[in-house]
Amino acid sequence: MSDTPTTWRPQRIRELEMHLTERDVRILRDLERFRLLTSDQVQRLHFSASPGGPHATLTGAVRATNRVLTRIERVGVLERLPRRIGGPRHGSSTSVWQLAAAGERFLRALRGDPDRRKFGSPGALFISHTLAIADIAVTMTERARDHTYEVLEIENEPTCWRTFQSGAGTLTLKPDLLLVTADPTTETHSFCEIDLGTEHLPAIRRKCTIYQRYYRDGTEERTRGLFPAVIWIAPDEARAAALRTGIAADITLDPDLFTVVTATDAPRVLAPYEPPTTDSPRKEEHP
Repeated sequence: MSDTPTTWRPQRIRELEMHLTERDVRILRDLERFRLLTSDQVQRLHFSASPGGPHATLTGAVRATNRVLTRIERVGVLERLPRRIGGPRHGSSTSVWQLAAAGERFLRALRGDPDRRKFGSPGALFISHTLAIADIAVTMTERARDHTYEVLEIENEPTCWRTFQSGAGTLTLKPDLLLVTADPTTETHSFCEIDLGTEHLPAIRRKCTIYQRYYRDGTEERTRGLFPAVIWIAPDEARAAALRTGIAADITLDPDLFTVVTATDAPRVLAPYEPPTTDSPRKEEHP
């Protein structure tokens, strides 16, 4: 379907509504929220494989995902990036998707939002980092289906950013993700920083300093009732060890405010867990 300014009228919205299912719209909303998703991540969010379910096997779920994404692509509301990501899986499962301009306008029309989003060609580092952020949220959502916790909040950039006043003037803290999970008795609140090993340690320490200033400002605690744990998520243990050493080397930083884990271990600290032994605020307990 073509989509030009002359054809984007109310009937165009109705036309899209006729071609898109409720699940299609949910996929579009996730692409709007995460900015980029792989076919694999879409499958994990919307086409879970389970015995007795609509997709009894992973193979069936993958095929259904690819079929639906291709159909929505033909409608013109999402588009496949020209580059693919590497890894053990090849073929269409490694395709990277984003909203097309028509998809963005369609979602705005549904909620009556006049703001427009600018579209460009994302670079390789942006793609890798954006997909890594999304994968943490997808993993926690996926695991919540099989465990005794819920995902209560997922705030992406820039919604999770925080602007505050400090002695240095107006500062903006820019977490990659804010995640809140809960079980029947506890909530775990986490600011997530996804590290790909590309930032120098001085830049990591500067980011930690902004977190510490925001913690001391007290705005988040007044609003939320607590200050989320700051979780640095590294690609491997060697990088995690380097981050721990680099943060500990700065004597101005409170080490209890920061936790460094690998991507593999991240779900263990992002899901509800036992109270910490320090005074570092991490979770809310309910009576």
